[in-house]
Amino acid sequence: MTPRPRDEVTGAEAAPAVELLGITKRFPGTLANDSVDLTVRPGEIHALMGENGAGKSTLMSVLYGMERPDAGTIRVDGREVSFAGPADAMAAGLGMVHQSFKLFDSLTVAENVVYAAEPRRFGLLDRAAARRRVRELGAEHGLVVDPDARVGDLPVGLRQRVEILKLLHRGARTLILDEPTAVLTPAEADALFAVLKSLAAEGRTVILVTHKLREVLEGSDNVTVLRDGRVVARLRTADTTADRIAAAMTGRAVELDRIHPPGAPGEAVLEVAGLTSDGVHGVGLTVRAGEIVGIAGVAGNGQSELVEALAGLRPVASGRVRLRGSDVTHASAAERRARGLAYVPEDRHAVGTAPAASVAENLAMGHHRTALSSRSRLGLLPPTAVREHARRLIERFGIKAAGPDVPASALSGGNLQKLLIGRELAHEAPLLLVEQPTRGVDIGAIQNIHDQLIAHRDAGHAVLLVSAELSEIRGLADRVLVMYEGRVTASYDKAEADESVLGLAMAGGGTTSAEAQD
Repeated sequence: MTPRPRDEVTGAEAAPAVELLGITKRFPGTLANDSVDLTVRPGEIHALMGENGAGKSTLMSVLYGMERPDAGTIRVDGREVSFAGPADAMAAGLGMVHQSFKLFDSLTVAENVVYAAEPRRFGLLDRAAARRRVRELGAEHGLVVDPDARVGDLPVGLRQRVEILKLLHRGARTLILDEPTAVLTPAEADALFAVLKSLAAEGRTVILVTHKLREVLEGSDNVTVLRDGRVVARLRTADTTADRIAAAMTGRAVELDRIHPPGAPGEAVLEVAGLTSDGVHGVGLTVRAGEIVGIAGVAGNGQSELVEALAGLRPVASGRVRLRGSDVTHASAAERRARGLAYVPEDRHAVGTAPAASVAENLAMGHHRTALSSRSRLGLLPPTAVREHARRLIERFGIKAAGPDVPASALSGGNLQKLLIGRELAHEAPLLLVEQPTRGVDIGAIQNIHDQLIAHRDAGHAVLLVSAELSEIRGLADRVLVMYEGRVTASYDKAEADESVLGLAMAGGGTTSAEAQD
């Protein structure tokens, strides 16, 4: 654990970097934070954990000036503060990296980093100074990024570096990171934690909002756990375990990293031969009824492009795709849905849901022509039928929403993921394509989603699963395919797919699979 800093003159223990006392925040129908106390010391990496809807994001929004508390006190560096907005929080030395990055894709790295805090020369932006500032900060903190690169062209891991550089440029002493590894590869996540530990060693403070137990145990000093808006545990990381944190979060014992028994595969549901598309080269695979086939690979090796081609969202240049015996190689996405395909995309915001539409409307989308068509009148769906359908799925999948009529944008990321998973599983589609099913989802919900996917398989359906979490692939998949540079390069049965074997294959060292030769 990082030693607690002391005042250089008196030798007394330094004031907390952040102190929240009795923070209470209510929304209509919801008590989001109930007299929450949180103390974070200078030079500390402090993990804030809890299930989706536990109040973590609300608490950080209060700290960062995005929400005003109904009661309670905020102190920064020992001084009581009251923030009218994020600008006040930044002026007090706080900085926040949101789960959805706040960057301008059309601008360069340097332009993004210095935006609203630009170095100037003769009243104009000093671009040379901006580029120099990015290089200096990058070299100092291990956050090297090309200052002239356009942000929209950068992979997600480098975009996150740009967000952190923005905060450092503004002199942030306390950094708040909301689910910082939700969209990172394991290697990118390891690199991020190396940076965070370096920042903490310099005396900066990090508040980490995350669901990932391994990262918390390896990278934090202390943990505060929220449940239903209240603090239920304060733990010293070195003295606790994953099981104890999970039990505090959920209120029950949780079986972590469970390896589910294999299924009983039947007839082929999806047959792919020689599929070539943008980013995909000659892929062949088969997924059978009663089987989960997992696809592992480092991000950017064609997994997402393959799934988009199978879902009808990306044109196929050559090869064949058959669904339940029918050729759907050039069929539209709607036609594939009608023939028995369900799809959970990687990007739940831009592709999977319509954030401005209601929860009920989102739960009806994609299957409104089939599941709810019998209730339609003159081509219109009765609002009561849509709401009834939504209420059933909200209860079944544990979606925390104030009601079916609230906009989907009001849901936390994890609850939006539950909505998406629930919508696609509810219709018993013969084939489910699912990418990153538990990204940003809490421990209890992960277990529920895994159980739902296994139940879907055991009901005789086929599942093609793409996940960046090897533990998830190993726990769920009956067979594992590895993609490297757009090709399926290795195939393993469940018993063969240990992490070392998969890791070697993901780096390009796997044995060529029979399916890759189709």
